[in-house]
Amino acid sequence: MPLHITKIAFRSESADTLRAWLESHAADGEARLTTRYLPKRADELAGGSLFWIHGGQIVGRSPILGFAETGTGRWWIRLEPRLIAVQPMPRRAHQGWRYLEDDDAPADLDGGDAGATMPTVMLNELARLGLV
Repeated sequence: MPLHITKIAFRSESADTLRAWLESHAADGEARLTTRYLPKRADELAGGSLFWIHGGQIVGRSPILGFAETGTGRWWIRLEPRLIAVQPMPRRAHQGWRYLEDDDAPADLDGGDAGATMPTVMLNELARLGLV
């Protein structure tokens, strides 16, 4: 079972803008995020995903391709340039990234990209009410 990480979708206005940013890197074959440190459990993250937090909810995930040095003493988190919709799950804001065990990860939604069917605000409210 792979290990996952969570991260705040910083500077993203919605799941749609996050998806657009990821897809803008499709020609490169990967999207890259910079982090200060290589995760201690990087080997366990093979086959895992980065789960994106927006508006106090996990809204989607991007599969992790691996890690690479930037050449400036930092590391890139290499991601597939796509956002896979998941069951919204409340998650508090945090700095950096946090590990997420596979058993605790939200399930993928059937078909479609995150934010493609409903606005994030509506998904958040439905999740808060226990209807999603």
